[in-house]
Amino acid sequence: MPSLYKDSRLYFILGANSLSAIGSGIVMITIPWLLIKENGGETTFGYVSIIATLIMFLLTPFIGQSIDRFSRKSLLLCNEGIGIVVIGMMAIWGFTGQPYHSIHYILIYIAGSFYYLLFYPTIFAFNQEIFQAEHYKNLSGTMEIQGQLTQVISGAAASFLIEIISLKWILLVDMLTFAGAFFLFLCIPYVKKKEVKRKVTFKKQLFEGIHFMQKRPKFFWFLLATYMPFIGVMMANYLIPVYISDLLKASASVYAIEGMMYGVGAVLAGISIPIMMKYVKTEVSIVMTMFIYVISITVMIIEPSVMLLYGLAIFHAIGNAGTRVARNVLMMEEIPNEVMGRVDSLFRLIGTGIRIVLLMLFTAGVSKVGVMVPFYLLSFILILSLGIAINYVISKRKFEASVSNKSIV
Repeated sequence: MPSLYKDSRLYFILGANSLSAIGSGIVMITIPWLLIKENGGETTFGYVSIIATLIMFLLTPFIGQSIDRFSRKSLLLCNEGIGIVVIGMMAIWGFTGQPYHSIHYILIYIAGSFYYLLFYPTIFAFNQEIFQAEHYKNLSGTMEIQGQLTQVISGAAASFLIEIISLKWILLVDMLTFAGAFFLFLCIPYVKKKEVKRKVTFKKQLFEGIHFMQKRPKFFWFLLATYMPFIGVMMANYLIPVYISDLLKASASVYAIEGMMYGVGAVLAGISIPIMMKYVKTEVSIVMTMFIYVISITVMIIEPSVMLLYGLAIFHAIGNAGTRVARNVLMMEEIPNEVMGRVDSLFRLIGTGIRIVLLMLFTAGVSKVGVMVPFYLLSFILILSLGIAINYVISKRKFEASVSNKSIV
């Protein structure tokens, strides 16, 4: 069996991920802060998040179908190309001496959201396709470490740059990182696997992910419940800047450092979770890390503090990133590659719908009752999801035990 770490494709992918993640990460930390600091910015950012999420909701089924239909390498190249064009135009606007306004921040934020929408499910299915199944655990851990190391770098860079460097220079760096990622993806040797052509309507292809999961209802609810920490992180991306600004009365550097500490925790998760899965079943490791995330969010609500926030950010990351690493491995092992894009997009679609509802509630709630009530609701949803995940693991163990007893008899 060839070693994963001797495969040059891995390093092209890691390099491309790192470049684009650092550039886009700095921008996606900077833009929300600039928006929030504008007059009425908290509400504006909330509505912008709703619009971006709604666009993602509408596009997600088509993204999943495209991932399974077209060359995944071509989709990755197309995504980087769009990033180069859009961010490049915004950088040129600044270098011509024109000021940036809220509309520019909104366009950049929506473009960044679309980049993430296409990039993550595509690279997930791409990795499953080109690497062997025995490498999935180490691959998921390595990708998580790389992704979160770049988040640490992005957070550190943003904390330094956000208040002293003009946005046009940050955008220029972002554009150059997209160009570098485009070149590295171009270098990856890849031929899309040929499939037996079947006469299947576009509508049937679009809903194939739903049909696949309908046959596995318990597994569906488990995967949906364990997707909630990711939704929690997305909600926190809106709530935490407000939490820091309004409740803690802290500066932008606290927001950036919190992101950096989150990256440290996620790196620890990327290292430890693949090791843990050698000794513990994947489903059990998912529940364990999910428990860590739920507890850390709840403690942050109970005791607001800048220093405690830094420490809890590490546990947020261990919980969320650990759940994601183990969940990705489980999906790679249980879901065929030819439907992976549509199955993965099914959960992203449902998750996006939940995010739209929560963002609408949270945006209205923050302006009327403050940031803590939305956090209470988020904590309740996470606790409920944890209960569903635990119930699945317990019922699966009972089923396996009964099958084992019957085979002995």
